[in-house]
Amino acid sequence: MSDRDDISKAWKLPPSAYMEKRPPEYALPPQPFSCYVTMRDGVQIAVDVYIPQSLRQSADAQSKFPTIIVATPYYRRFKTEGPVAESTPMACRYRDAFVPRGYALVVIDVRGTGASFGTRDSFRSPKEREDFGQIAQWIVEQSWSDGKIGATGISYPGAASLFLAGTGHPAVKAIAPLFAVNEIYAEQLYPGGMLSKIWTEDYNDCCVSLDHNLTEAIKKYAYFGDPAFRGPHPVDEDADSVLLTQAMQQHRQNFNLHDAAPEYAFRGEGLLHDPELTLDACSPFSYYKYFAKDVAIYSCSGWFDGSGYSSAAISRFMTLKRDNHFLTLGPWDHGARTNGSPWRDRQAPHFDLFGEVVRFFDHYLMGRKTGLDLEQRIHYFSVHAEVWQAADQWPPVPRSAKMYLVPDALSAQPPSRETKVAYQVEFGTTTGRKTRYERLGLLDIPEYYGDWHGRDTALLNFTSQPFEEPMELTGHAVLKLLFSASETDAAVFAYLSEVDADGHVHYVTEGMLRALHRKTSLPPYNYACDWTYRSFQRKDAQLLEPSVPTQLEISLLPTSWIFAKGSRLRLSIAGADSLHYAQVPHGRPPRFEIGCGGAAGSTIELPMRTFKAG
Repeated sequence: MSDRDDISKAWKLPPSAYMEKRPPEYALPPQPFSCYVTMRDGVQIAVDVYIPQSLRQSADAQSKFPTIIVATPYYRRFKTEGPVAESTPMACRYRDAFVPRGYALVVIDVRGTGASFGTRDSFRSPKEREDFGQIAQWIVEQSWSDGKIGATGISYPGAASLFLAGTGHPAVKAIAPLFAVNEIYAEQLYPGGMLSKIWTEDYNDCCVSLDHNLTEAIKKYAYFGDPAFRGPHPVDEDADSVLLTQAMQQHRQNFNLHDAAPEYAFRGEGLLHDPELTLDACSPFSYYKYFAKDVAIYSCSGWFDGSGYSSAAISRFMTLKRDNHFLTLGPWDHGARTNGSPWRDRQAPHFDLFGEVVRFFDHYLMGRKTGLDLEQRIHYFSVHAEVWQAADQWPPVPRSAKMYLVPDALSAQPPSRETKVAYQVEFGTTTGRKTRYERLGLLDIPEYYGDWHGRDTALLNFTSQPFEEPMELTGHAVLKLLFSASETDAAVFAYLSEVDADGHVHYVTEGMLRALHRKTSLPPYNYACDWTYRSFQRKDAQLLEPSVPTQLEISLLPTSWIFAKGSRLRLSIAGADSLHYAQVPHGRPPRFEIGCGGAAGSTIELPMRTFKAG
């Protein structure tokens, strides 16, 4: 099956049909021109600029264009030696989508990376936000600019587009943050309050390899494997690479995420040498108050997108309420390199995401009649049924179904008596290396959770009766546990799976929580959500009293999944994921007890309804 947009009625005009009517009208320049732009503190930022080349030589040929900004820490362009397939692996998709259709493209090496000078003092330093505002001003002063700016990008560049809008620069009219974080602490670095090893190991190693120009080490990462790559490309004025060499020497002083991350253990606490440099200060949601009211937004993520990016896109949509904010959620991993559905017909998505983004910018930067204003603002893909659906508000399905945990089972009816189920944690328990996390370390994963069947035998399982008709699960499920542990802290991992009529088990989604952070709170004004929110602040941290029951509430990552008639829903619980998170508590594997039945008995609340194909 496929994630094509033209085999459902979710769009009045499918993005693919729009793109058929939007052929290229310009040629690409043979090479971009590149230069340094000097910032307020004297740091020079390297930019590549691609100007559309007219296909007709006439006096009225267009010479001013709206501009798309892409800001990356992964080299705007590579210097090469010998034949190369593509010297701009991080920018070529934007170049090929936008420049031939009449957009200027500006690709930036963010401060402390690539050919830019300076150092990075944190992960997405607030200094970068200030840089983007100055570069926006530089753009509107150029002869080729028509004064309108948009920005987009996948992951880090997507968050950069949010930083740009957060400057409040009046030229910024539209942004498309794709697979981009909203707030770093819970969505990225400390999901559920637990430090993610993918970031402090795999991703950090990649950043160090790029910043130190370790050519051989870089090759193992999915985007940078071409043997002809030889580090970042110098700007035009630096033909002998003297400036590049100086800039790269500065990058060796960049902060190291592996070393710095433990200092961020509680939200709101900054680095010890700079308490103001918190993860919130480095997060886009801290700057939503500066967004112009008319800035159009296109948020996008996927159901297999890392540790919280799908929640980020949904929260952003719910927080920045406006008629020109659109949300798309597909069956994709981080960056939509892979369709994660077990029922896909190929690895690469069919959906033309960049075509959809072109349509968005055509509407809000060029003023074209795209029909976008006639579409519903939310589109989401339902896995297993393999169909796109549309909605006007989130959540599209209320969390109105409840199942009760009883020994070995999920029951639609509350149990008649109180019981307890015990589970001994094994710190070697793992979800493998085909998970939603590996892509965050810039590794290539062609198939997700293909080895999931059988992994649940090591977990504590609760399984429902077969469904009598297809059931749609769309949104955030919330698990409420009556929980005790033998130690003063614990990590709790919860997984949902579909057990089909043949007994095969398919991973659906997951959630996690460090018991220390179990206290819930109201979300702040800049983080709207309909799922469980907690502060993760030191003042709210509470150790467990061993063997004393308490309530844990765990929101699972969102999904849209259709359970087939005859399939069963399985909830699995573990106390470790050794490849992705550290032990909690160190060296003391706890014994869990889950309380079932009674007024406070364990339940799971599900955004579930009968699925009607159509």
